[in-house]
Amino acid sequence: MELAVTSRQDKKAKELRKEGLIPGIVYGKHLKEPLTVACKRNDIIKKYKEAGYSTPLTLTGDKLNQLVLIQDIQVDPVSDLLLHVDFLAVKADEKVTTEVPIKMTGESPIEKLWEGKIQLLKDFIEVEAFPQDLPHDITIDISVIKTMNDTIFVKDLKVSDKVEILDDLEQPIITVVKLAEEEVEEAPVVAVEGAEGAAPAAEWAEGAVPAKEGTATAAAGKPAKEEGKKEDKKEKK
Repeated sequence: MELAVTSRQDKKAKELRKEGLIPGIVYGKHLKEPLTVACKRNDIIKKYKEAGYSTPLTLTGDKLNQLVLIQDIQVDPVSDLLLHVDFLAVKADEKVTTEVPIKMTGESPIEKLWEGKIQLLKDFIEVEAFPQDLPHDITIDISVIKTMNDTIFVKDLKVSDKVEILDDLEQPIITVVKLAEEEVEEAPVVAVEGAEGAAPAAEWAEGAVPAKEGTATAAAGKPAKEEGKKEDKKEKK
């Protein structure tokens, strides 16, 4: 999966956004110094929906051919407009630690019968693998939850033998909670694909992975935040 990028050409972030471009930065221990780039707004939105945080992309253009993971997506808290994207440079032959989103599928009988409500306790699972072996998401079928006492733990998750889960295996991921009285009177909640409570990072990213709480680590070399939600005066001039 490729994403075409261009040089920032000393343009400020506001100028780039007016041209339909999104400023970005590439960093990682494999790079001598961070690279400032820009990409088409529609392109990065599309790639983000497809790749999320755990599917590697190859940045191409301006003599660049760099394997990366999307590390952070920054949006305006008021307008939900995409502001900035961080990329983490990785190598295909070196393992990387990152977080993979949980995706619930199926329908729990206990919710269908209004006996309880499924509660997702953790949106992401920390894993380690080579970039090309990282899963896009980890799916949990909640149709197996049939009683108030049923719990799904980290150790119950199914992943490839090429992927190592780093979280505590005894940590619960999904439990069942009692419905509040007002909820009982309302229509039942039907579980569908996508983690409950794990809203996309912004309205433009509907259907994409939830907002990421942690960060991938393949390396040192990550610069201090200087763009995105901060004032343009702190961005690269």
